[in-house]
Amino acid sequence: MNPFITRGYAGPEYFCDREQETRDIIKLLTNGNNIALISPRRLGKTDLIRHCFSQPELKKEYYTFLIDIYSTSSLRDFVNMLGKAILDELKPRGRKAWEKFLAALTSLKAEVSFDFTGNPVWGMGLSSIDNPGVTLDEIFGYLNNADRQCIVAIDEFQQINSYANGEDVEATLRTHIQRCPNATFIFSGSRRHLMGKMFTSPSRPFYQSVITMGLAPIACDKYVAFCNDMFAKHKKSIAEGVVEHVYDLFDGVTLCLQRVMNVLFMNTPTGGLATIDMVDEAVTYLINLLNDNFETMMNQLPEKQRAVLIAIAHEGDVKSISSGAFNKKYRLLSPSSTVAATKALIDKDFVTSENGHYRVYDRFFALWLKERS
Repeated sequence: MNPFITRGYAGPEYFCDREQETRDIIKLLTNGNNIALISPRRLGKTDLIRHCFSQPELKKEYYTFLIDIYSTSSLRDFVNMLGKAILDELKPRGRKAWEKFLAALTSLKAEVSFDFTGNPVWGMGLSSIDNPGVTLDEIFGYLNNADRQCIVAIDEFQQINSYANGEDVEATLRTHIQRCPNATFIFSGSRRHLMGKMFTSPSRPFYQSVITMGLAPIACDKYVAFCNDMFAKHKKSIAEGVVEHVYDLFDGVTLCLQRVMNVLFMNTPTGGLATIDMVDEAVTYLINLLNDNFETMMNQLPEKQRAVLIAIAHEGDVKSISSGAFNKKYRLLSPSSTVAATKALIDKDFVTSENGHYRVYDRFFALWLKERS
């Protein structure tokens, strides 16, 4: 098995560092604190949550549920995701565990089906949830009366802002959570400004209801040690400076690092040495695989947004998107037009804005743009 995992959580032996973050999260959760975990995507928030859930302190004593609501657009979607996540987590724990959950869902009891082994299947369509508010009441009723303490992690929590009645949903969830002492919550999000408003604005329902944590890139020295160890376990080795070069090239973004190291590992024979010359080959290989996707993404953008996206990619890190110097350098129409285009690119997740710095969100996409425009 290639030890550089690029999809999901494969266990502690393939997980790099985050030792302090893991201790902090477990300590906070087991002492009844709700957490807002905020950082850009692809730094490993979801895998960190799964890693925490796999630790004995939580795995043996708690029911742990994780839902990703990035694709949801309404309370009905949210309730559907939450119900399915809970049922899927309870099924391996035996009939007694999932029967208690199903017994709480009186509004959906007739909709739950069973597979050939007798296990329940969350197969209902969204239309089956006639009243998502009632079903949500039932789900929280289960959480509050479960035979173990529960931990619920909601990934990409800022997505609630896009619901037609987003602030009403926030208020509803806040009320349920306040009345549910048997459950603790992690609200994970990648849009810092949206998450910040949800948890730090006095006018919002979740104001001062959580402990906020950020997530920085894994320290370079920790990642270097991890890579050297993974290669050595498979009788391979890495030349000095290779991992540091990859780390600098992708600013420590975990998923990008893992993808490049996955290819380097794949291209290094047993007993062989991964050299710095192989990095460019690995990056080119990955970008070529993504070429058609990137072409499609660019073709879907209006001309003004394409021009601004290309300019940001070439600049790498833009500190003042409306500056005359930046707009003149890349022959953009006007500062006001650039600001409008950038806002649209941020909304579409093409560009990220962190502490006043603008960058192309996908580092591979940024390299592709620089090479081809």
